[in-house]
Amino acid sequence: MNPSLSYKDAGVDIDAGDALVERIKPLARRTMRDGVLAGIGGFGALFELPKRFREPVLVSGTDGVGTKLKLAFALDRHDTVGVDLVGMSVNDILVQGAEPLFFLDYFACGKLAVDTAAAVVGGIALGCEQAGCALIGGETAEMPGMYPDGEYDLAGFAVGAVEKSEIIDGSTIAPGDVVLGLASSGAHSNGYSLIRRVIERAWGRLDAPQMRDDFHGRAFADAVLAPTRIYVKPLLELMREMPVKGLAHITGGGLVENVPRVLPDAVQARLHRDAWRMPELFAWLQKHGGIADDEMHRVFNCGIGMVVVIGPEHADAAIARLDAAGEQVWRIGEIVQREAAAARTVVV
Repeated sequence: MNPSLSYKDAGVDIDAGDALVERIKPLARRTMRDGVLAGIGGFGALFELPKRFREPVLVSGTDGVGTKLKLAFALDRHDTVGVDLVGMSVNDILVQGAEPLFFLDYFACGKLAVDTAAAVVGGIALGCEQAGCALIGGETAEMPGMYPDGEYDLAGFAVGAVEKSEIIDGSTIAPGDVVLGLASSGAHSNGYSLIRRVIERAWGRLDAPQMRDDFHGRAFADAVLAPTRIYVKPLLELMREMPVKGLAHITGGGLVENVPRVLPDAVQARLHRDAWRMPELFAWLQKHGGIADDEMHRVFNCGIGMVVVIGPEHADAAIARLDAAGEQVWRIGEIVQREAAAARTVVV
């Protein structure tokens, strides 16, 4: 007679899952905000729209961290990728003027390592605190045979709200408007398939000893794993103080593919490559990968994580306000009339 089997024999440890939930609860409590009725632990998370919204429109976004996770696995560094997960979604919904309200995560693995998962969720909670949104739910899926040992995947889901009359859609952008660029913290969570190839070409493997070498004042690993900068709080404050005509989160596709997404057909964004300093990480990648300028601009953010389009009469005040909020900001270009068949955004 065959011995009886348990779920644990099949590779799923229910006790580990329960232990993780208990570890997560205090992390999630730190992110609580007005509107949360029920969070972690229930079958569904409950959220009530704050009463201050008159005609609320819900704005949602979802994303992952991509192959940046491969670097996290190789270096056994799991405490920052959760910030990336939050940043990629909340920065996206921000560009339409939305205030992020709550966030849910999905963590999938082959075998649940509680310490690793707790480190990841700690980063998610930190990202939610930076964005002012509540971590109110999620899912941990342990699926034996689906992922190699020590690896996992992440997905995140953000929901925000904006007054219907205050949705930012870029429709008022016109020639003469000013293009501002807010500094990124690094590559954020884009282009890592190429980044990994460059590191492997330069040093042979992702966990090479050179990853620990000093790189302009910090370890190279810290530079390449720097978490995505979350722009929510300073830009929401800016939008309350003055009219913002357009916002573009610079993700996959870089400056040349993301800025056009918020521009009317009749205009072009003319960006000046000498208006901001490209961080050392991108210079290193370009040198060791032999990457052409055009390819850099369509793969990486090249130091600009968020673009703001604003009327010329507000540009100086916007720069001062963002600078006071701790952002590094440059006047990187202007909006001009677009010639027929011309590119929507050019870097000159």
